[in-house]
Amino acid sequence: MPLLAIPFPAFDPIAVSIGPFAVHWYALAYIFGILGAWWLARVIAENQKLWGGHSPMKAADVDDVITWCALGIVLGGRLGYVLFYGKSYFFEHPLDALKLWHGGMSFHGGFLGTILALLLFARSKKISMLSMLDLGAIVTPIGLFLGRIANFVNGELWGRVTDVPWAMIFPNAGLLPRHPSQLYEAALEGIVLFAIGMIAVRMGALKRPGLVGGLFVLCYGLARIASEHFREPDAQLGFLAGGLTMGMLLSIPMLIAGGTAIVCALRAKARKA
Repeated sequence: MPLLAIPFPAFDPIAVSIGPFAVHWYALAYIFGILGAWWLARVIAENQKLWGGHSPMKAADVDDVITWCALGIVLGGRLGYVLFYGKSYFFEHPLDALKLWHGGMSFHGGFLGTILALLLFARSKKISMLSMLDLGAIVTPIGLFLGRIANFVNGELWGRVTDVPWAMIFPNAGLLPRHPSQLYEAALEGIVLFAIGMIAVRMGALKRPGLVGGLFVLCYGLARIASEHFREPDAQLGFLAGGLTMGMLLSIPMLIAGGTAIVCALRAKARKA
C-alpha cells in the first residue's frame, strides 16, 4: 500500500437491518433527498416576495408534484443508466433492468425524467412551466449531495489513480490510491450548486421565469465536466472519442441549454406584483 494513501473507511452499505429486510444508505439518500427537496420547495412556494409579489403555485401543489418527481427520478434514472451505460448488457439480460436493488442510476436520465414530470404536472394544473422548473432546480442539489455521499459510503464510482495526499484505497478498485471523486462531486454538484441557486433566489431570479433553471443546468454541466477529470470512467465504456467520458458527453448539451435559458430569461420582462 502506498505510504500516503488513506485506507477507505469500513462503511457498512446497510444502514438498518431487521431480519431479512435491509435498508441501504443509498435508498436513504433518495428518501431524505426527496423529503428535503419537498420541504424547501414548500417554503419557497409560499414566499410571495421571492416571486415578485405573487407565487405561481401553492404549497399544496408541491405536495402533489413530489410524487410525480419521485417517479421521474427513479424511472428516468434507471432508464438512462440502461441506455447510456449498459445498453449491450441489458440487451442480453433485459430482466436485469428491473433489478433496481442491484444499483445503477444515471443522473442525466433522472434529470430528464424529473423535467418531464414537472412539465406534465405544471400543464395539468395550469402552472407556469418555467417557474415549476425553477423551483425544481433550486432543490435538486439536496438530493445530488446526499446521493454522492451514498456513493462514497458504498465505495463506488471512485476516482482516477493519483498521488495526492488525500488519495484513498477503495476496496474494489485494486491497490492503487485514487481520488475520492464522490466527495468532489458532492461538493460541486451539491453544496456549490445549492449556494448558487439560493443566492440567485435572494437576488430576485425567480421574478424571471427560467433563469434559476438555466443557471442550474449550466452550472451542473460545468461541475460534472470538471469532476469527470478526476473520476474513473465506467469500466464498460472507458474513454470515448477525444478523451471524453460519457458523463462529459451528456453534460455538453446542458451547457448549451442552460446558457440559452439564461439569455432568454434575462431578455424577458421581470414578473411584477
